[in-house]
Amino acid sequence: MTLDALSSLPAPASARATADTAALLSVARELEASFLSEMLKHAGLGEAPGAFGGGAGEAQFASLLRAEHARALVARGGLGLSESLFRALVARSGGGAP
Repeated sequence: MTLDALSSLPAPASARATADTAALLSVARELEASFLSEMLKHAGLGEAPGAFGGGAGEAQFASLLRAEHARALVARGGLGLSESLFRALVARSGGGAP
């Protein structure tokens, strides 16, 4: 089951459970985005090409660019890591597998 399918499941009985599920899903997506951001960093995204770099400002804001690219990748499906993380977080919280 994909994350889109998980978010379209019927709401749990209580509003608290719905809020907890939404929070866990958000955390799982942010963890995947952090992982992807690090992978993009090591792949060289945001590095200045040779002598045409933008100086210290470009270096400081490159991490923000990578983070937004990573969030966009996760929003489009990512690697599927957030789904595994979400299931693990739900199981660990005692909610059982969705």
